[in-house]
Amino acid sequence: MAEFGQAFTTQMVVSNFQDNHWTAPEVKPIGPFSFHPGTHVLHYSSTCFEGLKAYRWTDGSIHLFRYQDNIRRLRNSAAALCLPVPSDELLEASIFAAVKAVVSEIPDLPGALYIRPTLIGTELNIGAAGRGSKEALLYVITSPVGDYFAGGIRPLKLLIDDENMRSTPKFGQVKTGGNYAASLGSVTQARAEFGADQVLFCPGGQVQETGAANFILLKGNEVITKKLDGSILPGITRDSILKLAAEQGYQIKEIDYTVDELLAWLPESEAFLSGTAAVLSPVGSLIYHGKEYLLGDGKIGEKSVQLKAKLTGIQTGKNNDTYRWTTVVE
Repeated sequence: MAEFGQAFTTQMVVSNFQDNHWTAPEVKPIGPFSFHPGTHVLHYSSTCFEGLKAYRWTDGSIHLFRYQDNIRRLRNSAAALCLPVPSDELLEASIFAAVKAVVSEIPDLPGALYIRPTLIGTELNIGAAGRGSKEALLYVITSPVGDYFAGGIRPLKLLIDDENMRSTPKFGQVKTGGNYAASLGSVTQARAEFGADQVLFCPGGQVQETGAANFILLKGNEVITKKLDGSILPGITRDSILKLAAEQGYQIKEIDYTVDELLAWLPESEAFLSGTAAVLSPVGSLIYHGKEYLLGDGKIGEKSVQLKAKLTGIQTGKNNDTYRWTTVVE
């Protein structure tokens, strides 16, 4: 299978917002768009997106995982970017149409269909720097995927960056390309200089998240993660893991904490990244001021593996879905 996100299915779904209304979602062969050079998104980054997955269960049925939460987050992102906000009904219809159009292309487990609803501002106006685009394009593309990190499941190495921020204090909750672009320089440098897989952003010594996923620590019977205050993405996988951990008897602590506290906890802890793409990816070590610190023994933690199994078991139909997180695509 191709590297994560580089293979695409044959169909996509599109809808346009013009004259104050959305067109009905249309399934069409995937292909390039044509944009005028003055299109709003090309100048002012008026774009947001989501990432969710559909799974082919062993009985052949196709199931989405918590798609309603992705719809809610995309609408919040659109509002924050002053873009036309698609309705719940339009987004649901577009997501379902995109999946149904490519059922035959959805891989068997452990693979999945990654779904990328995207909204961009399409007004032709390079003078609209001070307001949102009055026109927009919503499209949904899909990609058959396997593991997010090359080499499969392995302990990841993170570089702690205590100077730079991934996003602005209140815009980190928006799933927009600008936030990812802002972190690219730090991540690229960390890979080149330290062989790190990602950067853990800790501006002013306050632990936040990585460039592409939430960061969660397992310390004894506690699950510790940065609280939702607008500076980090309200991850749907993050929320799922916290609920499953609480069900298993863990004490959930959504708090502000420092790099110094994190380093002190490492010898007796496990850690992992969570996200739709990464699911639950264990962290083996952190690099800070040129020194490498191990999480426990630096290997994949047993508790992390157990939590991942709980989550993926629900996503793939192996475990009972008491939360009603999965929805069959009929």
